[in-house]
Amino acid sequence: MFAVVRTGGKQYRVAADDTILVEKLDGVAGDIVNLEAMMSGVGGEITMGGTVAATIVAQTKSDKVIIFKKKRRHNYRRKNGHRQQLTVLKITSVA
Repeated sequence: MFAVVRTGGKQYRVAADDTILVEKLDGVAGDIVNLEAMMSGVGGEITMGGTVAATIVAQTKSDKVIIFKKKRRHNYRRKNGHRQQLTVLKITSVA
């Protein structure tokens, strides 16, 4: 059984016992999160709606993205970095 859930502006195809990285959700490790399923299916049958239960495994950060700006011949250089906050979810059940 699988489901398609939307969180953080992105869509994920999940099944039971999957581990996914999503944009930061409120909570600490061990908390249970219920996600709204856009659609779910078993084999060839697809139904709209449903719920997905997940457990927060950890709150983490992604790899650093370097932002570098430069204008030639003007001695203008700016270096900046960004690390996106992520939540690791373990899918427990799809209903």
